[in-house]
Amino acid sequence: MDKLTSMTVFVKTAESGSFTAAARMLAMTPQMAGKHVDALEKALGVRLLQRSTRRHALTEAGRAYFEACRRVLEEAAAAEAVALAQTAHPQGTLRVTAPVAFGTYRLAHEIKTFLADCPDVNVDLVLSDRQADLLQDGFDVAFRIGTLPDSQLVARPLAPYRLVLCAAPGYLATFGTPAHPRELEKHVCLAYAFDSFPAPQTWIFKDGDTSIEVEPRSQLRANDSRALIAAAEAGAGIVLAGEPNLAQSVAAGRLVPLLGAYAAPVRPMHLLYADRRSQAPKQRAFVAWALARFGVAGPGVPAPASTPVRRSARKRQGAR
Repeated sequence: MDKLTSMTVFVKTAESGSFTAAARMLAMTPQMAGKHVDALEKALGVRLLQRSTRRHALTEAGRAYFEACRRVLEEAAAAEAVALAQTAHPQGTLRVTAPVAFGTYRLAHEIKTFLADCPDVNVDLVLSDRQADLLQDGFDVAFRIGTLPDSQLVARPLAPYRLVLCAAPGYLATFGTPAHPRELEKHVCLAYAFDSFPAPQTWIFKDGDTSIEVEPRSQLRANDSRALIAAAEAGAGIVLAGEPNLAQSVAAGRLVPLLGAYAAPVRPMHLLYADRRSQAPKQRAFVAWALARFGVAGPGVPAPASTPVRRSARKRQGAR
C-alpha cells in the first residue's frame, strides 16, 4: 500500500478515534482503513492503536509515530501546494456548516456572490445549531455564534450577531408595552433552547455602561428561532432573536421592536477552520469571501489576523 496514504489513514483514525470516522473523511470503507493501519503496524513491528468497540486510542509507540506522521504529511502537502500554486484555482466540493438562523436569513441570501466568483466550487451547506466536529464530520468551514470552547481550530472574528426584542401588536395591546428591561420579568417571554447545553436563563441589556440582567419567565422554549418568531407573531409572548431573522416580520408590522433605548444583547461570531499550511484553494477563497462579507470591519475592509481558539467554555446567554 502507498505509505503516505496509510499514514494519512492512521492520522485521521487517531484524530477521530475510529476507522469509521476516518473512512468517511477519506472516502473509503472502514475495512480498507483498518487494512492501511494494519499494514503500517506490520511494517513497523509495533502496535500503533489500541482497539476497542467504542474508540481507538494511541499506544505509546503510536503517539510518537502520530506526531512524526503529521509532520511528514504537512511537508508533503506543502510541497504539493508549491508545485500547484501557479495553476490551482478554487474547485471541488466545499462542506460548510452554520447555525440555522444565520444560515437561513443571512448566508443563504449572500452565498450567490461566492458561487458566481467560484463557478467550479460546489457548496454543501449544512444548517444545524449542534456544534459539529469539523474533523470528524468532514467540514471545511464552520460559522459559530457564542463563546468558543477550547480548540486547535483557527477562529476568525466576524461582526457580532445582534439580537432584537420584539412582540406582536396584539400581545402588547393585551399585556402592555414594557418600558424597562426589568418589566420583562412580568411578561411571557419566548426562549431559545440550545441543543448542546441547557437553555440560558438571563438576558443582559445595556443602559450606557450599566448592565441590566433580566431573568424572563419563559413559558415556551424552542430550538429554532423560526418557531419562536412564528409564536411571537401569533401573540404567544416576547421574543429575543437575531436582527436579520426579524427584519421581514418588523417591516410587515407583524412584530414591533421593544426597549429601543436599551442596547440589546450581542453574541460573538467566528469563522472556524482547521489550521493547515496548504489549504485547498476552494477553502481559501471561501474564507476570504466570508471575512469580506461578514467580517468585523465590514465589506471590503481586511479582518484581523487568524488566531487559534484558546477560550474556555462559558455559560451562553440569549438566543441565536
